[in-house]
Amino acid sequence: MSKTFKALGLMTGMISLIGIFAILFIQKQNVSATIHSDAQHGTRNIQLTEKSFVTEAIIGGIGDILIHDWVYEDAKKANGYHFDDMFAPVRQILQKPDFLIANQESPPAGAELGISSYPLFNSPHEIVDALMNAGVDMVTTANNHTLDKGEKGVKSAIGYYEKKGLPYTGSYKSFDDQSDLRIMTVNGIRIAVLAYASHTNGIPIPKGKEYLVNMLDSRKVLNDMKAAKRDADMIVLSLHWGDEYQRTPNETQKTLARQFINGGADIILGHHPHVLQPMEEIKRQDGSSGVVYYSLGNFLSGQLWDYKDVGGMAEIKVRKEFQGGRSNISVVEASFHPTFTSSVRFRDYKVYPLAEASEKGLTTHTSKDIEAFLHSWK
Repeated sequence: MSKTFKALGLMTGMISLIGIFAILFIQKQNVSATIHSDAQHGTRNIQLTEKSFVTEAIIGGIGDILIHDWVYEDAKKANGYHFDDMFAPVRQILQKPDFLIANQESPPAGAELGISSYPLFNSPHEIVDALMNAGVDMVTTANNHTLDKGEKGVKSAIGYYEKKGLPYTGSYKSFDDQSDLRIMTVNGIRIAVLAYASHTNGIPIPKGKEYLVNMLDSRKVLNDMKAAKRDADMIVLSLHWGDEYQRTPNETQKTLARQFINGGADIILGHHPHVLQPMEEIKRQDGSSGVVYYSLGNFLSGQLWDYKDVGGMAEIKVRKEFQGGRSNISVVEASFHPTFTSSVRFRDYKVYPLAEASEKGLTTHTSKDIEAFLHSWK
C-alpha cells in the first residue's frame, strides 16, 4: 500500500509540474503578443499624429506718451493724478489689438523724485495705470529722455511697472534684466519686443551701468535679434531715431530699416520725431517682407500745431502657419488709425479718433489725408 501511494503521489506531482509549465508558456506567448500588438499600435499612432495649424494675432503700436506740465496739471486732482478720461474717446480703438505696445517717452518715476516737464521729464506713476486701463499691454522705454532723472528715475519707473505687472523693454535695472529678452506669447505666436534709443540728450550713461538704456547700435540690434530668434517666432523693434519734427525719414532711418528687416525684424515701430512719418513694406530676397512705421508721432503730449498733435495706432495682422514640423510667419495686413490730441487753453486734454475730432471741428486735418500720407512713401 505504501508503495502504491508513493507512486500515485509522484505521478500527481509530475502532472502538476507539467500543468504549471504549460500555463507559464501560454502566458508568455500572450504577453509577447500583447507587447508586439502595442508596439504595432504605437508605430501606427506616431504616423497619424503629425499636426498643422494656423493662428493669427493683431499687434498694435502707439507713439509717444510725453507728459508735459500742461498735461499732468490737467490730470491733477486732490487725491493724485487721473489720466483715464484723456484716453476715453479712443478706448474702443485701443481695445482692438490682441497685443498693444506704447512708447513711454517721459519716464514715470513718480512724485517722490519730483514731477517735471521739459527739458528733464518725470511723470506721475498714475500714467501707467491709465495706459493699462486703456488697453496697453507693454511699454517701450528706450528714448532720449530715459535718463532725465538718472539711475533713480529708471529704477523707480521699473519698480512701478513691476508692481502693476506691465511688461517693459528698453531700460533695465541690471545686466541680468537686460539679457532677459522679452518674448510675449499672443494667440500661440511668440513675439520678441526689443527697444533702442539713438541718444540720451547728452546725458552720460553711468560707467558699468550700460543696462540702464539700450543704445541703437546696429551690431547689438542684430545680435539681439539673432538670440531672440532661437525662442521667438517674430521680432518687433521699437526704434527711437530720426529728426525731430521732420515728416520724412532720413537716410540713416532708411538704411537701418532695410538692414534690420533683412536681419530678421518683422515690424519696426519708430519714435522720436513727434510727428507722423510714412510707413513702408520692405521685401526680403526670399519673398517675405517686413513693415516699418518710420514714426508714430505723439499719441498724448502737450505739443501743439504743425502735426505734433496728430498721432495714431498702427495695426498689424500677423499669421503663423505650422506644418511639417516647421512654422512660417507672415505680415498679412498693416494699417493705421489716426488720432488727434485736443485741448482747450491747455486744459481738458483728450485723444480722439481723427475722424471724430474733424467732425467736432477740433482740427482741419482729415483721416483721409493722414492715411494717404502714411502710405505715400515710395
